[in-house]
Amino acid sequence: MIKILLSGCNGKMGQVITRLSDNFSELKITAGFDINNNINNPYPVFTSLADCNADVDVIIDFSNPKAFKPLVEYAQEKHIPLVLATTGLSSEQITILKTSVSNRIPVFFSANMSLGVNLLIDLVKKAAKVLEDQFDIEIVEKHHNQKIDAPSGTALAIADAINDSLDEKYEYMYDRHSRRKKRSKQEIGIHAVRGGTIVGDHSVIFAGNDEIIEINHTALSKEIFAVGALKASIFLASKKPGLYSMSELISETN
Repeated sequence: MIKILLSGCNGKMGQVITRLSDNFSELKITAGFDINNNINNPYPVFTSLADCNADVDVIIDFSNPKAFKPLVEYAQEKHIPLVLATTGLSSEQITILKTSVSNRIPVFFSANMSLGVNLLIDLVKKAAKVLEDQFDIEIVEKHHNQKIDAPSGTALAIADAINDSLDEKYEYMYDRHSRRKKRSKQEIGIHAVRGGTIVGDHSVIFAGNDEIIEINHTALSKEIFAVGALKASIFLASKKPGLYSMSELISETN
C-alpha cells in the first residue's frame, strides 16, 4: 500500500483526488496539508508541514506556487518522492526542480496530468516536423475565469515541445496588438481565453496555403487530472532520484 500526503487537499483538485483515491487499491491518502483546514477529510490535515508526523511514501502537490519552497524542502529532508502538479510555477522554480531537487529525490513533473494532453503533445511534435516552413503555428488555450496564470503551463509546454522538434528556434508571440507588422514565419502565437467554467481546452493550429490542420484536446472535468496524479504517485513510489514526466509513465504502462 502506497501512503500519500496530499498537499492542497482542501482545494478543488485536492477534493477530487480525495474522492477518486478510493478507486485505487494500491494507494491510500493518509495525511493532508493545507493552510485552510475547514473541510472534514477521512485523514488528518496539517496546516504546517513542520507538524506533519505522518508516515508517507509519496507527496502529491496540487496547491499553489507559494508553497513550493517549504514543500520541496520538506520532501528532500524526509526523502519522500514528489508528484508536483501545481500550475503557474516560475521559471526559477522549475529550474530548481530540474537541477537541484530531482538530484536528491524522485520528482514527477508535468505541466498537465492528463494522458490525452500528453498524447496531443506527441502528435503536434510529429506534425511540426513534417509541416515546418510550410505552415504557421498558433496555440489557443481556454480556461475558466478563476485561473490566474496566462498563458497556461500546458500551452507553454506544447510550444516548447514544438520548438524542440524544429530545426530552428521559433519566437513566442503573446500579444500581436503591441507589434504592428506582418507575422513572422518563425514564430508561434500563443493566446489565452478566460471565461465561465471552462475546465481546459487546448488547440494547436497549423495554417498553410489553402488548408488548416487543427489538433485539439478538451477536458470535460477535473477528474482526468486527478487520475493522472494518482497514477503518477504509483509510478513514482519505486523510482530512484531523478526527474520523471508523463512520457515515462505512458511508456512504462504500454
